[in-house]
Amino acid sequence: MPKILFILVFILIVIHSTAQTDGFYVGINICGPEFGERNIPGNLQVDYVYPLDSEVEYFASKGFPVLSLPVKWERIQHTLNGDLDSAEMNELKAFIIKCNAYDEKVIITLQNFGRYHLDNKDLVLGKKLPPECLADVWKKIAHEFCGISNIYGFDIMNEPYDIKPKIWLESAQKTILAIREIDSSVAIIVDGLDYAYSADWASMNDKLKNLKDPLNNLIYDAHCYFDDDHSGKYEKRNNRHADADIGVSRAAPFVKWLEKNKKKGMIGEFGVPYDEPKWFVVMDNFLKFMDKHHVPVKYWAAGQWWNDYNLSIEPQNGRDKPQMAIIEKYVRKNETF
Repeated sequence: MPKILFILVFILIVIHSTAQTDGFYVGINICGPEFGERNIPGNLQVDYVYPLDSEVEYFASKGFPVLSLPVKWERIQHTLNGDLDSAEMNELKAFIIKCNAYDEKVIITLQNFGRYHLDNKDLVLGKKLPPECLADVWKKIAHEFCGISNIYGFDIMNEPYDIKPKIWLESAQKTILAIREIDSSVAIIVDGLDYAYSADWASMNDKLKNLKDPLNNLIYDAHCYFDDDHSGKYEKRNNRHADADIGVSRAAPFVKWLEKNKKKGMIGEFGVPYDEPKWFVVMDNFLKFMDKHHVPVKYWAAGQWWNDYNLSIEPQNGRDKPQMAIIEKYVRKNETF
């Protein structure tokens, strides 16, 4: 084969390979630190927990490259604009170190829905909770973890809801700039309003495309459940239909928006009941679609206290949950953006 032809063939092979694999991964939301919402800050091991070494080892052994850890703002920062809690920071660092030992990357997610609970009341962003407060806590978190190589991203607020779009845009922009004052490498993840529902993304969250990151490392996060009311509860009254392509049709508007606006995104939450096999085909088709379009996904959820939670993918008595057999097909270690 002539040298020039060989080079062209090699380039085509590389391009084809990249098109098939670049930008897709399957991660796991591993819960515990956000539990015990009725007792804030609460007591560790009583009201909330951090993941065990064995959990990190298990998901690493399955090849998942990213673990996402939900935390509560009120535990991280007991007083708005105050110092971060040192004990909580130590727990977070210990988890990150565990993950690093297994070559796992970490996303830290503020699991607060656009709120801060104070004096038995929820302060809502844009009302009694100024956007500057969200920027403040993330600037301090960024300072605490700056330079730690296996932190993949900061998800600045999970599922903000009942917040004016203008306020969420302002809050997210201030937070992005505050993080960038400290950290120049971490990905910044921005959820959409309306519980980040993927099917409604273009109508509810189109203005988020105007967010500016000086380093151009923003990731937009939508959520996609397959039950009738897309709540992820899969209650019997909202659990009658399992159209094989319902996941595809619900994810498609978000994927189209990403492609149209040349943005990076992920489905940060999806999941199906382990005891209802009819949903497995739906999930399989959904994952094929996301893989084809190179949009990462994170399963909801794992965690040692999810004893009776029907979406749980935490192994039980040393045995995989049924969902794992499907999800594993799409796992590619070390695949990220």
